[in-house]
Amino acid sequence: MVKYIATRVTYSIILLIGVLFIVFMLLHLTGDPVSLMVSRQASPDEIAQLREQLGFNRPLVIQFADFVKGAVQGDFGDSFRYRQPAMELVLQRVPATIQLASVALFMAIVMGVTMGILGGSNPNSFLDAAARGLGLLGQTIPTFWLGLILILVFALNLGWFPTYGRETFTFLGLKLPDKSIVLPAFALSLFTTGQLVRFTRSAVMEVRNEDYVRTAHSKGLPRLRIYLKYILRNAAIPLISIIGVQFSYLLSGSIYIETIFSWPGLGNLLAEAVGTRDFFLVQATAFFTSLVVIGLHLLTDLIYVLVDPRIRYE
Repeated sequence: MVKYIATRVTYSIILLIGVLFIVFMLLHLTGDPVSLMVSRQASPDEIAQLREQLGFNRPLVIQFADFVKGAVQGDFGDSFRYRQPAMELVLQRVPATIQLASVALFMAIVMGVTMGILGGSNPNSFLDAAARGLGLLGQTIPTFWLGLILILVFALNLGWFPTYGRETFTFLGLKLPDKSIVLPAFALSLFTTGQLVRFTRSAVMEVRNEDYVRTAHSKGLPRLRIYLKYILRNAAIPLISIIGVQFSYLLSGSIYIETIFSWPGLGNLLAEAVGTRDFFLVQATAFFTSLVVIGLHLLTDLIYVLVDPRIRYE
């Protein structure tokens, strides 16, 4: 078990170093970054002064070393647009993105796992057809198109939900989102719902005819207990993998939904930073998002050991 954990942590560190290099090179892939930061009327002396101020006149190796040193300290420079530390702006937007991704994941688990169990335990039935249809819709409908349709129908025509923004209310000293989160969370959750429906249905159909499941049925155990203790527990490994990957997708892939619904999260911040060529803010957002994704994947690998102690590296 110790060797397994050490190996996964080592892989994550190596991947993080690779992410640092890619994020650093993002600034240089478009050519000279200084020429994109200044106005067209800037003189050569002003361009040279800004290049020296930002350290872009030094060798690339030294620039990367300084970038890694700053990244370890959480220092990515100041945002050109907001005139604040870039990482500080990123951390201010994190709670909104976590709320949106968590609610979307909860919706996906409730809908996807439930329909997957119903479809897998009743093959070739109406429930199975409904489950397969939901899985197909989740895999084919673009999230940005769905978001626009939800706004048109439920916000503009019916007036049930606000069209944009994030409204909150205070409960026990905590700021919680109200119904403004429903539409963006549902639009964001549909793809994950389709994934969970497909994998849960396949896992249930694979496990439901095993000998230990038939033995449990013959003992007269309650059907709910059989599904929770015998079927879902043995189908948990692929589900954990999907949930871990999809949660990282929900955290890092919500740029379209956050932009459409003007949700003040990381995705919206990244879209603004790209549109205004705020390179340091783009670097900070990309690095933080990558760090969260790597951390979630590492956590998923460690949860494997708790769910199935047979998982080891020989």
